[in-house]
Amino acid sequence: MNHVIRSIRSDEWAEVKELRLDSLRDPVAHLAFLETYEEAAAKPDAFWRERAAGAAEGAAERRQFVAVGQDGVWDGSVAVLVEEAGEQDIFGGVVERRQGHLVGVYVRPERRGSGVGVTGALFDAALEWAWESGLERVRLFVHEKNGRAEAFYRKAGFLPSGVAVPSPGSSGERELEFVIARPAKSRGQVRY
Repeated sequence: MNHVIRSIRSDEWAEVKELRLDSLRDPVAHLAFLETYEEAAAKPDAFWRERAAGAAEGAAERRQFVAVGQDGVWDGSVAVLVEEAGEQDIFGGVVERRQGHLVGVYVRPERRGSGVGVTGALFDAALEWAWESGLERVRLFVHEKNGRAEAFYRKAGFLPSGVAVPSPGSSGERELEFVIARPAKSRGQVRY
């Protein structure tokens, strides 16, 4: 793979903003993200500075990982949020256990399905950080009509939990929860 997968740095707020705005221009953004391009573009630079600082290397409650190509272009990203039991989640529900929550999954269209494994490498880094942070479970939500994303999540080892929540701003559509548990090690081999 011709990418470096790493945590963002707090001074990279402009790159965080640029990639997020690009992701919200994607044709399936309405299925993948809970905000619109217009909403994100209207946020002041102070918001983006705070967002980058809160998810940069060294942050304990969230971490954003990027795939940086040989040309220095950020080709993808994923963030892990640490959810604490009793907190309210992004859908208004109450978190039942301490866990990770993957959000903001995006890979540029020209890097999808190309065999370079950008999305897989991003997920590997995010899950490794989650497990090193002591989390036993990581979840994500996928829109019920986002079959391509669901197929990747299954391939990455996430399984449907049976939980579904109303998709914000839609009439009757749902977001489906997928989860993965920390792998158990047995006799030097990883078991899932």
